[in-house]
Amino acid sequence: MTPPRRSSVASSSAKQGEPSLFDAAVDAELARRAPLAARMRPATLDDIVGQRHLLAPGAPLRVLVEADRLSSAVFYGPAGTGKTSVARLVALHTKRRFRALSAVEAGVKDVRAELDDARQALGAEGVGTIMFLDEVHRFNKAQQDALLHGVEDGVVVLIGATTENPFFALNTPLLSRSTLWRFEPLDESEVGEVARRAAAAEGLEVTEEALGLVADLASGDARVAITVIEVAGALARGAGVEAAADGAVASSGPPGVRIEAGHIDQARSMRAFRHGTEEHYNLISALIKSVRGSDPDAGLYWLARLIEVGEDPRFVARRLVILASEDVGMADPMALVVASAAAHAVELVGLPEAALNLSQAVIHLALAPKSNSAATAIWRAQEEVRDGPFAAVPPHLRGAGYYGASAVGSGIGYEYPHDDPRGYLDQQYLPDELAGRRYYVPRTHGAEGSLAKRWRERRGEPESPVAHKKTGSPQEETSS
Repeated sequence: MTPPRRSSVASSSAKQGEPSLFDAAVDAELARRAPLAARMRPATLDDIVGQRHLLAPGAPLRVLVEADRLSSAVFYGPAGTGKTSVARLVALHTKRRFRALSAVEAGVKDVRAELDDARQALGAEGVGTIMFLDEVHRFNKAQQDALLHGVEDGVVVLIGATTENPFFALNTPLLSRSTLWRFEPLDESEVGEVARRAAAAEGLEVTEEALGLVADLASGDARVAITVIEVAGALARGAGVEAAADGAVASSGPPGVRIEAGHIDQARSMRAFRHGTEEHYNLISALIKSVRGSDPDAGLYWLARLIEVGEDPRFVARRLVILASEDVGMADPMALVVASAAAHAVELVGLPEAALNLSQAVIHLALAPKSNSAATAIWRAQEEVRDGPFAAVPPHLRGAGYYGASAVGSGIGYEYPHDDPRGYLDQQYLPDELAGRRYYVPRTHGAEGSLAKRWRERRGEPESPVAHKKTGSPQEETSS
């Protein structure tokens, strides 16, 4: 069956590269149905809420945008902080061509095509090009390399927007040729202002209590705040319609629809969790530092954050096992046992129940006495080995379990500690060149105190032995 032909009007306008009546109708309908966040896109720099350090009158980014002097830049910050909106407003303030690509959809071929087009425009018309690349962190190394020559040669001015730390996500050559602009999460008052504007755009009222809940849910993300208001407004309108149907609304007409705290509470599924590469490292760093600092409550909060954003619990457990030796160590030798048991439990039962095991480990490690002596001891020994030269194994310590070992001097002079009623003997175990070296510097608190006392008594050493150290060692420590 032959498909119906479009009207002659639509066909002729399409041939001329103009939008048809049908296309215009589609665009109008899409604009009407667009999410509230899209309909509320700022039209001027003054419409953007937040980022005063960049966009207030006289602030550096605003000055460069309004003067059309912006060079290649990376807009870096959490979602919903205005990065894309600012980039779109650049198009209104520039005499250069503005081209927008999404790293989610564009590939190397698309980038090269845009660069060729920009080069042609620059040569034929003397017009420069600004290329806006949203989600630039999604470009792999090859794709970023394709951009590099165009940025280096000045064929395009690149504006890349990313939620990921650019030092993790972007190639160093590309980052070094761009100015980094940091967009910060909106504070509670700024989120409240966005929510008020969203409610007004929908013809709705909103209570102060509801605004406070929106700020909690949005976590500094303007887009989330707008979407929460949009959903809560629909719920409020639906409740109004039901009330009218039940005769609860006076015959004089329905009152203005108002978003209450209850409507926001119903939209709690909108809770935003930002969790990219940088947040991954920041959250685990906060957990480790809180436990190292002996604060179980802070440790539990950061553990909960890691679980709620979907981090692999095995990763968290591995870091706790490391901490048990690095930061608790000999002050509580059971810490490693507890951490290892929690790691095993994670493998055995998984989430959500494994959260209990991780919680126990965090509390135990936080409350345990702390000592990094085991960590610094091995770091010192490794430094000695790396800096060399390697010292020969003393003859009395060499293996003597084979025929003819004594003929080459192996094992001769070795004294067996169990032959002594104390269970130990004084003999040299380090090579001659390193005799007297001390890598382990014990602490005096926790279980390590009694172990350290016994260790010193055997050797007749003072209370605070000095560790052997190399100049400039990052793990230098002179005493306990």
